[in-house]
Amino acid sequence: MQRIGLSYKVLRNNITEIETELIAALRQGESSAFEQLVRTYGPKLLATANRILQDRSLAEDCVQEAFVKVHSKFETFEERSSLSSWLHRIVINQSLMKLRSIKGKKENSIDSFMPEFDENICRIEAPWRVPATPSQIMDREETRRLVHKKVNELPDSYRIVLILRDIEEMDTKSVADVLGMSEGAVKVRLHRARAALKKLLEPILREEMQ
Repeated sequence: MQRIGLSYKVLRNNITEIETELIAALRQGESSAFEQLVRTYGPKLLATANRILQDRSLAEDCVQEAFVKVHSKFETFEERSSLSSWLHRIVINQSLMKLRSIKGKKENSIDSFMPEFDENICRIEAPWRVPATPSQIMDREETRRLVHKKVNELPDSYRIVLILRDIEEMDTKSVADVLGMSEGAVKVRLHRARAALKKLLEPILREEMQ
């Protein structure tokens, strides 16, 4: 366990060192630095945008627009967060703006997805035991597809938190950093998103267990 912890620390230090060198090269205007930035972070950013938009073409447009912003405004990067988090925030913001422009309507409340209780604080629907997080039920390909489908039914502000925390496996602090929220707000939104997702998944999991 200690060796694993040490290995992770070394890996994290290496990543930080690479970011530091890349940031310095970008600030100096080195021609190859931006190409390296795109190669290093492009695939991950594209995957994030695609999860949000569920459209490869739109995701590619968002990432391209994000890199244009990065190229023209890199001097605004103050290094208060990691380079990766800063890039993610830009791509997520671009994706959310694109999403709002496409949908053109107010986001639905998550309350309609939450479990319902009677006056005695008992669930109206029979409870069904499901895993605590989506990552625990994504072993089977069909289940994976269904989970993603149900995740996409959640209101966007909750869906995004769930995607970043449980699917991309970012820690709470990183999610808060990317979305510009407090860690407490992320935890509350994540808790409600998970509860809503469990309700959506209950009928599917009940059928699989029969």
